[in-house]
Parts: sequence; C-alpha cells; structure tokens
Amino acid sequence: MALKACLFDLDGVIVDTAIYHFKAWRRLANELGFDFTEHQNEQLKGVSRMESLELILQWGGVTLSDEEKQQWAARKNEWYLAYVNQMTPQEVLPGVRDFLDSLRKAGIGIALGSASKNARLILERIDMLDAFDAIIDGTHTTKSKPDPEVFLLGAQALHQNPADCVVFEDAVAGIEAAHRGGMKAVGVGSPEVLTEADVVITAFTETSLTKLSDELLGWQ
Repeated sequence: MALKACLFDLDGVIVDTAIYHFKAWRRLANELGFDFTEHQNEQLKGVSRMESLELILQWGGVTLSDEEKQQWAARKNEWYLAYVNQMTPQEVLPGVRDFLDSLRKAGIGIALGSASKNARLILERIDMLDAFDAIIDGTHTTKSKPDPEVFLLGAQALHQNPADCVVFEDAVAGIEAAHRGGMKAVGVGSPEVLTEADVVITAFTETSLTKLSDELLGWQ
C-alpha cells in the first residue's frame, strides 16, 4: 500500500456536530411523545437524514405518512441548522488542522466523505472550506454508509486507487463502508466501539503522518 490520499468523515472527525444532531433528533422524538438514548444515537452516525428518521420512528413505535416524514425531517433540519449557524472555527477538533497541514505538505490528497447535506455550510462556518481537495457530501450520493459510495467517489475525485486511500471515521457504519470500498480505516473515537477499524485514535493530537505511515507499513 502507498498512502496517496486520506478521506475524512465530517461529524465526529473534523468537528463534533453529533451533539447538535442528537439535540435536534431528540427534540423531534420528544414532540412526537417519546425519547431515545445517546447509546441509540450511536446507530445514527453516518446514516442519512431520512434513514435516521425511520430508525427513530421505529424506536418510538410511531407511524407517519411519507408526507409527514418529510415535514418532520425538514423541521429537524431547521433545528439542526440553527445550531450549525452558531458554530465557529474554534469548534474544529484538536489536532485536525495540524494533521491536514502535514498531509498537504507531503502531497497527500485530502477529501471529505460525509453523508451530511450541510457539509459545505459547516466547513464554511469553521473556516475549512479550502482545506479539502474534494468534497463529497450527501448532495452527491444516493446510498448511505455502510455502502462505500461516498468514499469511492472521494477516491475517484482525487484520481487515486481505493487501495491507496485511508478513511478516518467515527462511526461503525463508516468503518464498514471504508472496508467495503477496499480502503483501510482509522477509527476516531472509542476502541470499544470501533472494533473493526484497522487503527483507532481518540484524537488527532495522538497521531502524526510519520506514525500513521509506520502503522500503514505494518498493514502491508
């Protein structure tokens, strides 16, 4: 394997908007008369808006028409965007900017691979719109993770072989998507949750391009 490109999920990897999703989804559930836990919320990471809504409705035992689902999904997104519009560059997770800078200096391609349809807005709010060579978000894809579509499109946009790409993900579905796409996966988060990742870091302050390259050599 030759490390030629790195693909990053957004939520929970570059910035933590997961808490904003959780707050907005929980408000939706509460207004429909039920609640769900942060543990259940883990299942929504990397999953599209409508598929997340379907899961939440199943948890609450609530049945809605297609029209009502669209209305509630739009309402949830309004609540979520209200949080996003208050974001600042200070919310970028520790070590992310330095790690991306090291990739840039080494000539390694950098792409975003996120299910979020609000990815560009978030990157604009945190002043990282120019940090990526390619941005693949929910407006480009038709399938949610664990389908590898978003990462394969990212590799294609960077003109790289998937086997030479590494994905950074905080979600179990995203780790599976990377592997199904023929890529290695670095889990960002809890080793107890991201058990299928090739390597797990709890923060970018823990790693460096040199350390990562050493670990990649170990994968060969």
